[in-house]
Amino acid sequence: MALDVRPARTEDVPRFLEIYASARRFMRESGNPDQWEEGYPSREVLEKDLGNSRLFALVEGETIHGVFVFSQDEEPTYRVIEDGAWFSDAPYGVIHRIAGDGERHGIFHTAVSFAERYTGHLRIDTHRRNRTMRRLIAEAGFRECGVIRVRDGSPRLAYEKLPTAD
Repeated sequence: MALDVRPARTEDVPRFLEIYASARRFMRESGNPDQWEEGYPSREVLEKDLGNSRLFALVEGETIHGVFVFSQDEEPTYRVIEDGAWFSDAPYGVIHRIAGDGERHGIFHTAVSFAERYTGHLRIDTHRRNRTMRRLIAEAGFRECGVIRVRDGSPRLAYEKLPTAD
């Protein structure tokens, strides 16, 4: 059965918190202990994303296997990029805080395919030590652009995917 994307619901938040806890454990165990501190993202962050209609569930039937944020709003942390440059200044979509429960493959690919229905110009970032995410980002056709700094000032590798010509 294929994964589907649907808008998140208030009753999904406890499951999302479980998925994020699992993702934090996986990152720590795979050599990336610093990307998401314990408790991030919080219930409050998820509820804000939900209220802004930016939070999505990746589901197979009734089972939630993943979660991500997709927004077409400008990302403030992307205004300044170090050690490189964005390939395009055109409007873009952003995928943030993507995580899966580890039980289902295809979470990242499904989220990217969903976002591409709205815009072919996508941006994403990740921690330098997040080797799994870096591999998935490259496999999806994103190209590394440089380094951005998240709200706490820590660096993240920034990637961009431009629309393909048909």
